[in-house]
Amino acid sequence: MSAKAFRRETTDGFWIKVEKTLCHHGDQVRRGLRGLWWDRDRAVANRPLFVVGCSRAGTTLVYRTFSEAAELGSLKRETHDFWNSLHPIENRGWKTHALNRNDAQPGEREAVSRYFYIYTGQRRFIDKNNQNGLSIPYLHALFPDAHFVYVKRNPGDNIHSLIEGWTMPERFGTWSGDLPARLAIEGGRYTRWCFFLAEGWSAYCDASIEEVCAFQYRIMNQAILKAREEINPAQWTEIAYEDVLANPVQAFQSAFASAGLSFNRHLEQHCRTILSHPYNAFSEIKKDKWKSSENARRIERVLPRVAGVAKQMGYCG
Repeated sequence: MSAKAFRRETTDGFWIKVEKTLCHHGDQVRRGLRGLWWDRDRAVANRPLFVVGCSRAGTTLVYRTFSEAAELGSLKRETHDFWNSLHPIENRGWKTHALNRNDAQPGEREAVSRYFYIYTGQRRFIDKNNQNGLSIPYLHALFPDAHFVYVKRNPGDNIHSLIEGWTMPERFGTWSGDLPARLAIEGGRYTRWCFFLAEGWSAYCDASIEEVCAFQYRIMNQAILKAREEINPAQWTEIAYEDVLANPVQAFQSAFASAGLSFNRHLEQHCRTILSHPYNAFSEIKKDKWKSSENARRIERVLPRVAGVAKQMGYCG
């Protein structure tokens, strides 16, 4: 590299760092000003959207696509730490991430509204994390006007993706380091619990990985379907991952209409390219890929355990 080129690269690097530093401090100032404004105005969030579904069902893809809507403020990241700060799971004996209506405490609606306003600058926000599906009654108690977007996926593919996810505890099990249990799943291959805790999880500490994932698929979707019974149908949207694979534009156009959101040309173009630039995909996106995977026999063995809830979700056979 010539001296001139070196100086140019060094100078460019310096100004890039300056720009990042200014942006960082600018964001801090904006958040501070929004906090002051919210403390003065104290307007609670208006019709927030919560994306719910089993982990690895396609919730991130749906969340990031809805986050493109101009009407919604989005952090474009998961919010486990924030919600856990309100109701730490360690304070609840590590039993479950589920929260019910009675867990909603005075002031929490305002705390949630303030948090999302500070980070997004909007009164209406969208949120997603892989534990909220267990807490729909709690979220509905906080925000009676909330809209829920339920993402569902066929059991074979969803369980296959859960199994793959369990091999990445550094991504999906960072929250469970202090779990007061010794895990020996799959004979000790898996030693950190991933995704979420649901009532009854401790019975699977030494189970096979497919049994654990079938349990998670069943318990999460059962909780969501049960909670749906108490939600006004006008505040509920469902989107099947398979429909997104078949025709993403049509699937999201229908989902946006159900949620009362506009679907413009920007969103249409975004949907046309999402399958070529997926979020958090471990391999090629396609339907029924579990059947040709190394997990096929394992999954076949546990499919009867989830047949009931799969039928309720609209998956038959």
